[in-house]
Amino acid sequence: MTRPSPGAGGVEKVLEIEDLKTHFFTRDGVVRAVDGVSYHVLKGETLGVVGESGCGKSVTALSVLRLIAKPGRIVQGKIKMSGRNLLELSDEEMRSIRGNDVSMIFQEPMTSLNPVLTLGRQISETIMLHQGLSKKDAWDKSVEMLKLVRIPEAERRVHEYPFQMSGGMRQRVMIAMALSCNPKVLLADEPTTALDVTIQAQILHLMLELKEKTGTAIVLITHDLGVVAETCQRVVVMYAGKKVEEATADELFERPLHPYTVGLMKSVPRLDRAATENPGRLMEIPGMVPSLKNMPPGCAFQPRCPFATERCKVEIPAFEMKASGHYAACFNSDKVAEAYHG
Repeated sequence: MTRPSPGAGGVEKVLEIEDLKTHFFTRDGVVRAVDGVSYHVLKGETLGVVGESGCGKSVTALSVLRLIAKPGRIVQGKIKMSGRNLLELSDEEMRSIRGNDVSMIFQEPMTSLNPVLTLGRQISETIMLHQGLSKKDAWDKSVEMLKLVRIPEAERRVHEYPFQMSGGMRQRVMIAMALSCNPKVLLADEPTTALDVTIQAQILHLMLELKEKTGTAIVLITHDLGVVAETCQRVVVMYAGKKVEEATADELFERPLHPYTVGLMKSVPRLDRAATENPGRLMEIPGMVPSLKNMPPGCAFQPRCPFATERCKVEIPAFEMKASGHYAACFNSDKVAEAYHG
């Protein structure tokens, strides 16, 4: 497989998240949705953030934009862009960052687009707010953006409303809006979840094509390892609000070092296995994600882990480098890698 390469000058960090903690203070207790997460994104690269629902992927992205609603609060950490900590900016300064330097594509475009405003008006208002263009110039750029994301008859479609578009077309509109101000980072939160497989492939191809044209770095939040394999250069795996593994995509798929990553990989259908006479059942990860209000002692994954030892039940494994550029939080990573290839 030939994976897309990072853009030129890919060594520059355009976004750095350091020891981020975002908690929700409920009547039943404190939900540690994001509990000490750190990662960075390089210029022009696509970083995959992977994990099942409730692991903190989306809350991390919303924290970057400072869109955490009460009772949630960012309680610790730094989020740096261009040398500035976004958590120290005023609300007004943050409004100028959103959409301009960092944009986000949400999971369901129908809930993100205003149903009573035309597509052209919604895109042009974003452009006027952040780019300072006149109403006419912003409208013209809206048409250009719809053409860029391959929406046919863009001059006519800008006058339409979201309900007149298919799911795939609405997602293209969201991408057009997100990229209309040339952001440095695009946060894509499950951008293909509600779409059929053919449209998914088109949307992912479009995002990568636009990334090459604009140089925008992409943080692709997903639970789909197939999507990660096709599109990402590096991968962060999250579980129960923490980062449990990080590596280049090639290294992660070749030699996963955390049992949760192995579980995710073995639960993905594979065509080469399906073609055999006895493909067998897909593996499933037993148990459930623990309550983020009442975490088990030791490693959070140990109640579900086939490699767990007595040590795992009392000690939290450090997130550390196991090989060059490959990090994991597991006491038994060598056994995990051995079993994966066994």
